[in-house]
Order: sequence, then C-alpha cells, then structure tokens
Amino acid sequence: MKTLVFKLLWLPAVLACITLLLILLNIAVGDTPISMGEIMKIMFGRGDAEASYVIWQYRMPRLLLALLVGASLAVSGVIVQAVMRNPLAAPDTLGITGGAGLAAVAITLLMPLSAPLVLTISAFIGGLAAAAAVYMLAYRTGIIPVRLMLVGIAISAFCASAVQLLVTRGFPNVSSALIWLSGSLWGRSWEQVSHLLPWVVILVPLAWILSIRMDIIRIGDLIGKGLGLRIEANRLLLLSIAIFLAGAAVSAVGTIGFVGLITPHLARRLVGARHRVLIPVAALLGGQLVLLADLLGRAIKPPLEIPAGLIVAMIGGPYFLFLLWKQSRLTS
Repeated sequence: MKTLVFKLLWLPAVLACITLLLILLNIAVGDTPISMGEIMKIMFGRGDAEASYVIWQYRMPRLLLALLVGASLAVSGVIVQAVMRNPLAAPDTLGITGGAGLAAVAITLLMPLSAPLVLTISAFIGGLAAAAAVYMLAYRTGIIPVRLMLVGIAISAFCASAVQLLVTRGFPNVSSALIWLSGSLWGRSWEQVSHLLPWVVILVPLAWILSIRMDIIRIGDLIGKGLGLRIEANRLLLLSIAIFLAGAAVSAVGTIGFVGLITPHLARRLVGARHRVLIPVAALLGGQLVLLADLLGRAIKPPLEIPAGLIVAMIGGPYFLFLLWKQSRLTS
C-alpha cells in the first residue's frame, strides 16, 4: 500500500519539484547571473529588460530543448530495451545515434542549406541503417546481449571514424559541426525547439499508446503470438518510433550518449517494468539528466562551457560498465 501511494502521489510530486528546481537553476546560471527574485519579476511581466531578453531568447529555448532531447532519447531507450529484451540495448549501443550522427553531419557539411526536415529524415535513415547493420551482424541463431553490444560499439566506432574523415575535409562550416558533435546546447534557439517539438508531441504519446504491446513483446514472442499480436510488425513499428526519436534529438543538438541507457533503468527502479508508467517517468528523468548536464557544464568554469554530451558521458560511462559486468555475471 505504501509503495502504491508513493508511486501515485509522492513520486510525481518529487519529480515535478526536481524538474522545476532544475529549470529555475538553468535560468539563473550563466555568463549573466540572474537572481530568483528577478526571475519571478520577469515571469510576471516586470523586471529588467536586458535580463528578460537573456531569459526568453537564450536560456528558455535552451532548457526546453534539453527537456525535449532528454525525453526523446529516454523514450527511445525504453522502446529499444523492450523490443530487444536486452538491458544493454540503447540508441548508443545499437549504433542508432552513431548512424544518425554520421548522416546528420554529412548533410550539414555537404548540403548546409538543407531544410530541417531533410536533416531529421537523414538522421532517421542513418540510424535505421546502423541498427539494421548491427542486427544482421550480431544475429547467429539468436541474439546474445554481449555480442549485440560489441557489434554496436564497432558500428558506432565506424560511424565516428567516418565523421572525423568528413570533418578533416576542410568544409567551411566545420566549426559548427564540431560543436554539434560534442552534444552541446550552446547557441541553440527557438528554431531548434520548433523543429524537435512536433516529433516529441507525436511520437512519445504514440509510444505510450503502444505500451501494452511493449509489455507483451518483453514477455516473449510465443506468448505474444498466442495473444494474437503480430510480433514482427509491432517490433518494426516500435523500432521505427525509437529511431525517429533518437534521430530527431541528434539532428537538434548532436550526439548525447547514455541518456537512453541510464534513464530506463532508473525509471524501472522507481516504478517497475510496466511501460504505461515507465515511459512518462523515463521521459521526465531523461529531461532532468540533460538539464543537469547542461547546468553543470555552464557552472563548472564560467564563462567556458563544457558540452552536455561530455558531462552525460562522464556519468554514463561507469554506469554502462556496471551494467556490462552485471549482465556478464548473469550470463555466466
């Protein structure tokens, strides 16, 4: 009973308070510190005009983009882990973000005037191609988690090498590509928010609607077929949603790894494995993680900024090794 009360009442309140605190801190911290009192005045239409401009034109779109990117990657990770029935599966370990990043960098450098939709679709195609390559190379009468992870890392390394090859070709806009590759939210504006928001608004609720199918697929193919579920068709649909979410996030801010790996595990510890509850909690935790990473990146050594992607990697790398060790023990 206490656990149910915690999940229904206290957990949403705690997560909402943490999110609100991170939002306020992200608004306050920066090259131009803004006090909480001044923030409250600006929110009610009063306050300093310069501080108001900084908030609405720079910090507000940046924090909203962090929330959207974190939610996209987290839900993508939840879907991939459910479909593959593998705790090590994530957009990163399956090469999805690597393939999406390679495609997006190629479009950015070779076709700099392309529309945002072209960039997003290219990232989706790149992520889909990388995921298909990982699946085909790792499949030998079944999927072994460690083999899948190793092939995914190899594909990601190949994509990273191809990206470096493109970067060294001397394109005129290579500096923007380098910033983008680090997973930085620096210089992001309402334009990126408007490009990513429709994908999140459409695909995250769609994933939530399909959450019962994810529960069935996670249990096993035989049970799903016995219940009349078209397993392969639903697996393809769900993977397409996951790849689109990861590709849209990558096209907006670049590659931010480990969000899709960490947050599903944290969410399961809080609310269990039912995807109807897991998806919204993971989305919120993903947004919080990227918000926290961006905040730390700006607060550690101002006015210099450490990209959010590097901060998340410092957190996610050790956690990934822990999961790998845990999975190897279970396998043995």
